Amino acid sequence: MSAIHLYGIKACDTMKKARSWLDEQGIAYDFHDYKTAGIDRASLQKWCDEHGWETILNRAGTTFRKLDDAQKADLDQARAIELMLAQPSMIKRPILDLGDRTLVGFKPDNYQAALA
Repeated sequence: MSAIHLYGIKACDTMKKARSWLDEQGIAYDFHDYKTAGIDRASLQKWCDEHGWETILNRAGTTFRKLDDAQKADLDQARAIELMLAQPSMIKRPILDLGDRTLVGFKPDNYQAALA
């Protein structure tokens, strides 16, 4: 298996759970904090193509809710990617990149099945 990459934000509770789970299983991974390191368009494009932008864009978070209505209106994949590039905290987290596919969010059962 190629290197596993975990994308997210260090301070997020769900991220802490995912990182603890990976550590407890002894699974090595690289952590990419997209709040401090940013994110590239190619990664966002790939994730949106795989899961749909509606899954990748975190509309429940405060960052998205603070946008004005004009920014939230008529969203499509291209506009969603622009929002996430400008404010990476709008990206759903964590995103676990296994090389051939990604998992969005953290559910221990999903991680177990993917990494078994």
